[in-house]
Amino acid sequence: MHFWPLIRLLPRETHFKFVSFAPFAAVLSAIAVIASCVSLAVFGLNLGVDFKGGTTLEIHTPGPANLPALRADMAGMGVKDAQIQQFGDPRSAMIKFESVAGVEPAQALTTVKAKLSSEFAGIQFVSEDAVGATISGELLRGGLLALGIAILLMLVYIWFRFQLQFGMGAVIALAHDIILTMGMLSVFHIEFSLPSIAALLTVIGYSMNEKVISFDRLRENLRKYKKMPLAEVINLSENERLSRTMITGVTALLALSGMLFLGGPTIFPTIVAMVFGIIVGTYSSIYVALPVILLWGVNRNDAEPLKPVAARP
Repeated sequence: MHFWPLIRLLPRETHFKFVSFAPFAAVLSAIAVIASCVSLAVFGLNLGVDFKGGTTLEIHTPGPANLPALRADMAGMGVKDAQIQQFGDPRSAMIKFESVAGVEPAQALTTVKAKLSSEFAGIQFVSEDAVGATISGELLRGGLLALGIAILLMLVYIWFRFQLQFGMGAVIALAHDIILTMGMLSVFHIEFSLPSIAALLTVIGYSMNEKVISFDRLRENLRKYKKMPLAEVINLSENERLSRTMITGVTALLALSGMLFLGGPTIFPTIVAMVFGIIVGTYSSIYVALPVILLWGVNRNDAEPLKPVAARP
């Protein structure tokens, strides 16, 4: 007996009662959203250099980078909360430090480079980037504005393609996904930078793709089963697309897992946000977006019955 491909081991038909668990999922989501909002309000986000202002410096040393010595040297220069991490090659390191009040980032960078050159023979400065406080504030506002515009455009798209209640369900689910992802970053004090904004936009795209597929299958079944209760149509639709959801989600997570565990600390905040967002986005497609539609109801007069296909002679 052949067991490859393993996808054949998955059941062809499932009969889960997704709607039955909706009340429990609603309580779980409400608790998670409240906890995320409290964490964001109390602890905030661990803003990176991009949003707080400061300098990023990539260095290359003749031998393995001595991270403790580098940290001690930066502390000796009066640089607070300097982040020094190995960057790919053991001889490479990434140094991030915040702006000092009254000191221009370019001037601080020159001082740091001069001090490191005198302390570590043969050190090379591969790349450098200084961000002022004014620019960093504009970047943060621009990033949050991009998230808001993306969600608004998704509402308009779903409204025109389906119905308004579908659009509201999608937007509430997207807000749920973004709040939980940012709450996770806040709780675990993971750095939030410009790549994190890109990760959140990616999560919005993936989550919306899941919801469009779910809505499309639901609309198709609403046309086929005009008299079936809405809750049963939702259960049927989600069972029909369950295998596709599992395959897509697992494939995305497998693709990201390599970068998550082997990509190093530089891209870890971005990848962990994407992984968490994909999991939450898949969950919200079933237990946030669809329950909103179930509570609101649908206008079945907009869903014309499918025309039967004429049999060939």
